[in-house]
Amino acid sequence: VSDLRPSALPGSLDVSRSMFDLRSPPHRSMKRYDSVSSVPSSTSSRKDSQGSNRSLDTITLSGDERDFGRLNVKLYYVSSVEQIWITILHCKDLSWPSSCGENPRICVKGILTLPKPVHFKSSAKESSSDIEFMETFVFAIKLQSLQAVRLVFKIQTQTPRKKTIGECSLALRELSSQESSHWLDIAPPSK
Repeated sequence: VSDLRPSALPGSLDVSRSMFDLRSPPHRSMKRYDSVSSVPSSTSSRKDSQGSNRSLDTITLSGDERDFGRLNVKLYYVSSVEQIWITILHCKDLSWPSSCGENPRICVKGILTLPKPVHFKSSAKESSSDIEFMETFVFAIKLQSLQAVRLVFKIQTQTPRKKTIGECSLALRELSSQESSHWLDIAPPSK
């Protein structure tokens, strides 16, 4: 555990001017996230590293498992015209690595894993832990072609540079003309 308080020694040198020196003025507005719950540290009590002073509802996962957030999508198949309608609704509890900067622009890239993959991408939005997309994509594809296919979503930063920060997927074997809503857990990107 690092001691973040200013040094008590009168003539001590300020050795670090890196981004990890939380006393340096340019980084005062930097968002710090608690490693267990992805809650901004200013709103959670940080009595010790085991979280003994936190309420149970702020702890989502334990150990090294990090919560990357969830993606909400709706699917609908219109059999009369053989179209799949995919609506990206929103990302909830989204977190991103500090290497992506404080406010990266974020988009969702979708891939239908057909023999010739179909790619689509949402518009880029301002980063936030909850981002609303509300964008619908329509593709004309036969239902039997879709039933052996996965729908993969990659959560990407657009600025400062393009980078996949998480992904999730969904099998389409139960796709039907009944609209279905899905909450998908975002996992770290596969290597």
